[in-house]
Amino acid sequence: MKNIEIRGIKIGEGMPKIIIPLVESTEAEIIQKVKRFKGLKYDAVEWRADFFDDVLSFEKVTEVLKKVRNLIPDKIVLFTYRTKKEGGNKEISYEDYCALNKAVAETGDADIIDVEIFLGDKGAERIINNIHSCNVLVVASNHDFHKTPDKKDIISRMCKMQDAGADILKIAVMPQNIEDLLILMSATYEMKEKYTNRPIITMSMGTMGMMSRLAGEIFGSAFTFGAVGETSAPGQIPADQLHTVLSIIHQNIKSKG
Repeated sequence: MKNIEIRGIKIGEGMPKIIIPLVESTEAEIIQKVKRFKGLKYDAVEWRADFFDDVLSFEKVTEVLKKVRNLIPDKIVLFTYRTKKEGGNKEISYEDYCALNKAVAETGDADIIDVEIFLGDKGAERIINNIHSCNVLVVASNHDFHKTPDKKDIISRMCKMQDAGADILKIAVMPQNIEDLLILMSATYEMKEKYTNRPIITMSMGTMGMMSRLAGEIFGSAFTFGAVGETSAPGQIPADQLHTVLSIIHQNIKSKG
């Protein structure tokens, strides 16, 4: 696998790395929340900026981002504006989406920026190139809150992300039954083994998809999301419990050689 190491954290190696989402709406709430992470075992924070009241004030966004970075200098910071059509909290124009992500990339305070892959003709590629020009990594993403596509479609979507130049590929889907969970896990494994050398993040949402958040080390998902308080997607597990389960699975995988 292509080696990606950020702040000493090796992505795609060993246990899936734990991301805690920030979904608070004010600066004070965000800072207070990050301070609650002290003592927890986690690797990254995702700031879901679509929940932030002042998100279209780029100056305010970059100020808050700097404060988050200073509080967690040894953790990965992932910046995300999730659009309404993919489950986000607010509408945003394409122009503002581009400008916001570019402003964040230019600060250097975000290690990774999320870019939704289905932004229209070449829309994602333009933003990815802008972010890369600032030496910041990109996770390309796609979210389906209604269904689980078939395996071929899931793989095709991740290949599109790779072709657009993303460093990390992410897809989240909604299962209707256990078979859907197995489709997602199988597609992830096949993508990792046959089509990419880049880290992958996949998850099957909701209670039915919980196993996908726990067994990533087995089938190939490099990150998983653990909650502290409010969740950013259905099915997220409390971060402290998540680390315990991931550790048990990891130790048993190592012992089997």
